[in-house]
Amino acid sequence: MRRGGPDLLRWVSITLMLAAVALTFYELVAYSRVRARLPEGLTIAGVPVGGLDRSAALERLLQVYSTTVELQYGDQLIHLTPASVGFRLDTETMLAAAELDRTSGDFWSGFWDFLWNRPGEAASVPLRSEYSQAQLETALRDIAARYDQPGEPVEPIPGSPNFQAGSTGSVLDVGRAMELVGRALNTSTDRRISLPVVETTPERPTLSTLGKLLRQNIDVAGFDGLVDLYLMDMRTGEELQLAYLGHNDIPVDPGVAFTAASTIKIGIMVAYYRSFGEPLDPEADRLMRQMITLSGNDPADWLTQRIGAFDGPLKVTDTLRKLGLESTFIAGYFKLGSELMRVYRTPGNQRTDINTRPDIYNQTTAAEIGMLMADIYQCANGGGSLLAVFPGEITPSECRHMLDLLAENHIGVLIEAGVPEVTRVAHKHGWTESPLRWLSDVGVVYTPGGDYVLSAFLWNDPEMIWEPTSELVAELSRAVYNYFNPPTTRG
Repeated sequence: MRRGGPDLLRWVSITLMLAAVALTFYELVAYSRVRARLPEGLTIAGVPVGGLDRSAALERLLQVYSTTVELQYGDQLIHLTPASVGFRLDTETMLAAAELDRTSGDFWSGFWDFLWNRPGEAASVPLRSEYSQAQLETALRDIAARYDQPGEPVEPIPGSPNFQAGSTGSVLDVGRAMELVGRALNTSTDRRISLPVVETTPERPTLSTLGKLLRQNIDVAGFDGLVDLYLMDMRTGEELQLAYLGHNDIPVDPGVAFTAASTIKIGIMVAYYRSFGEPLDPEADRLMRQMITLSGNDPADWLTQRIGAFDGPLKVTDTLRKLGLESTFIAGYFKLGSELMRVYRTPGNQRTDINTRPDIYNQTTAAEIGMLMADIYQCANGGGSLLAVFPGEITPSECRHMLDLLAENHIGVLIEAGVPEVTRVAHKHGWTESPLRWLSDVGVVYTPGGDYVLSAFLWNDPEMIWEPTSELVAELSRAVYNYFNPPTTRG
């Protein structure tokens, strides 16, 4: 018994050692097989590929990223295949990174963790892909062409000063859609998106279209004289110039010279504020108010004399010339028999194709007096030519006071007659009493749809008749107002 004891123990030990070696070898084989596959918990481009070999991982990646992206446009479901926009996975780079993660750890450390069932840290390989922005944009624009509902534009009603309301529409926001679809193409999970659709406001006609409507209104009115009209959109600075004689267009540049008459008082007002500024003394304030709101000629002369005792009109003209108004001037006082201080030859009065026989004492063009009104408006808001040309001599406060005075000039005809009664119109008018060869009105019109400057001069030979002519100006004013403030719903 004593002899057999150690032998038995030896054989038991040998057996256990052989079993341990066999188990270790078995575990090494098992670990080698596991190590030959991608690590557990590994994701490539958000796709779980742990435990797969390279080919299986590649197949799974391609399967996930080749599924269609579902695009929801309203109640329409559209399937976009990634291949149609040139989508391509950079599988070689991503699988190489996965292989590096698989082989980067120490073999025996990994084996030790395997024996103790200690999983390593889950790794993640980021997505590497590309697609064609141009192809995607083409696909989205094709979708927009099929499903967009752009609505109806605002349209003029031919032969009237009115516009027909447009209607809202809905269109695809292609730029935002490209971002969302690009994001969906590069994700393995959320591959369905609602396309961004924006509501559109009715498209407004262009100023060119307004010009055509104005010509139609002149034709319908049967007016065969000259209509010279200038319009500036004070929001955008866009301009419309129209010179229409005998139902035909004539060149607008240079402008046609007209007798300025009372509209030149706008220039006198600007020149006076340049010379004296605020606050006006009581006498000057009274004269200024009478000149603008009552169109007084004597107050205009008295203010001009204050600007220059012997050459006030020429100093007023100098102010206008500095603003670039080449065809606008005053060469003498309003009082009958006043001296003509200078003969002005201007681009406007040297035209050979049209001659309105303007007064040699004061002249302007529809565009230039309109630009002067625009300068005052811009000055009142802290910008424009007046402040740039006369720094420190004219202030925004003074320009606002000028507009307030012009807004007190209520006559109820011409531009004012074409807009709602509550509309603020800062304007100055002028016409001959008899014969009525010309009439004019220029002003800033303040409206909910945008402020604008409108200058309208009409002339004819033989003389015009007041009512149809003044009503034509009102109709043209109404057409411009309706252009800026079209109806909001179709009737």
